[in-house]
Amino acid sequence: MYHDFLILGGAGLVGMQVCRHIAQDLRPRRIVVASLLEHEAQAACGKLEAEFPEVSFVPAWGNLFVPRDMAHLSRAEILNDVPMRRRLLDAVYEDFQAAYEQNHLVFLIRRHRPEVIVDCVNTATGFSYQDVFDGATKVRAWIGETGFDAKGVNDLETFLLSQSVPQLIRHVLFLHNATTEYSTAVYVKVGTTGTGGMGLNIPYTHSEDRPSKKLLAKNEAAFGHTGLLFLLARTPNAPIVKEVKPAAMIGYRGVQVMEAKDRFDNSDLYAAKTQDLSAGTLGLRDDAAGYEKSGRLRVPVVDTGENGVFTRGEFAAITALGQMEYITPEEIAHTVVLEIRGANTGQDTISALDGSVMDPSYKAGLVRNVALSDLDAVERECGVPSVALGRLGPPELSKLLFEAELLRRACGSFDAVIAENPAKLAQKCADALESSGVIRTAPSIGIPILMPDGKTLLRGPRINVPEVVGHNTSVALGDAAMADKWAKKGWIDLRAGNMEQWQARFRKMVKGRATLRELGSAAASIESFMATGFEIGEVVAWIFNNEMGGYRQK
Repeated sequence: MYHDFLILGGAGLVGMQVCRHIAQDLRPRRIVVASLLEHEAQAACGKLEAEFPEVSFVPAWGNLFVPRDMAHLSRAEILNDVPMRRRLLDAVYEDFQAAYEQNHLVFLIRRHRPEVIVDCVNTATGFSYQDVFDGATKVRAWIGETGFDAKGVNDLETFLLSQSVPQLIRHVLFLHNATTEYSTAVYVKVGTTGTGGMGLNIPYTHSEDRPSKKLLAKNEAAFGHTGLLFLLARTPNAPIVKEVKPAAMIGYRGVQVMEAKDRFDNSDLYAAKTQDLSAGTLGLRDDAAGYEKSGRLRVPVVDTGENGVFTRGEFAAITALGQMEYITPEEIAHTVVLEIRGANTGQDTISALDGSVMDPSYKAGLVRNVALSDLDAVERECGVPSVALGRLGPPELSKLLFEAELLRRACGSFDAVIAENPAKLAQKCADALESSGVIRTAPSIGIPILMPDGKTLLRGPRINVPEVVGHNTSVALGDAAMADKWAKKGWIDLRAGNMEQWQARFRKMVKGRATLRELGSAAASIESFMATGFEIGEVVAWIFNNEMGGYRQK
């Protein structure tokens, strides 16, 4: 069983119960309790240590979705500081590796090396409540009818930072890299439906008109997150991935009389003024200084943790039969612990998706062979090779398909390719450019041809690699190493060195095919070359499976 745990959102309503249930049922050595704020993490650890003195509780804190040096700042502090805001834009939209090295979640995983991560952070709420709709309205106002006003740059950059999709994608990719690099065994997400299990007719909002765009954005983020976790669960060498997704309101922490604030962070009570509606305008934001204060708003409430506090009336309404109804954090924590143990609770969303998606079929396998045979026949009839259009990525796909086609044309078989001198093989492929039609097709769709001399590039009007973003249309050629990088990524490379690499691949394919013949189904795997002839698509699929790790495991 596991000994080291990292509980993200561990000081929250669900997170605390997860910590308690893990400490009680799994007998861990250490639980790292991570929260947004330091005092929350410290207080949570103090409570847990008193209950479970045999367990080491370690506090950790900070925003998981930003670079580490920003992790202890509020979002407002980051957005109001231009250099920091632009660094955050880089972290979301620019170089992945640089952002990965700086990310605070990655830092926590690197530092603590947990065997199990339980993520109780309400990620969908955090992203959706950045309010892309408000940002869009502000940006459109700055654009106006005459073009963009430079004064709106702050609003535009804030709007870009409110997009949930790029943030979610980065977050899950960071999680994948870090859990793989530091050998996390299990990742359990406590997710959300975004609407407490209710549908598009949900009557609750955050005081805006219904249906609430914010709530629907939360739903979009919540299930987008689930989809990305579904992919993570199907990724080789990733941790075991599970998601528990409560579809009801979660509560509660306690009942108390407290000073309550409205959505504008106000707790003052004011004596009401009279206004005549027959004339003038109705100001929606009067200066509070013009109103007489009459105390503070203190009211009995039920504390539901991250969901906020509710009055008796609100709590009774939202938890009533037919409304969101109700689930306790203890029930969620119990299910989380069972899933960590490997019990079949039936509550894991990822397993439910995995069991309900339609997988590859036997019929489709038969029909595939028919389609390939028909394509082969039509190819011979029209005399036009069916190799690649450049529309299916990554860029290596088209490059590898064209190279395999040239090798097939030049030699006809794997054995003939293997037996040839690499320099002569390179020249044979160059000689086959014209007869194969590759010299016309590949450059025309953006795939240049690097000739055997390593200096001559045959190209068309556009070049797909190197890939550039924005308005850039040219790059500096740099040194030979840069050309090598581009050739590996997306240029047809007819140099002798690349021919040697192809020969090494074919040796492995021939060996794998022979092993399959000798051992039968026991040797059938992605390392075996399954086609009986020189099928270029099968060749490239073998490369994806065995060199790039791009294979499915289910």
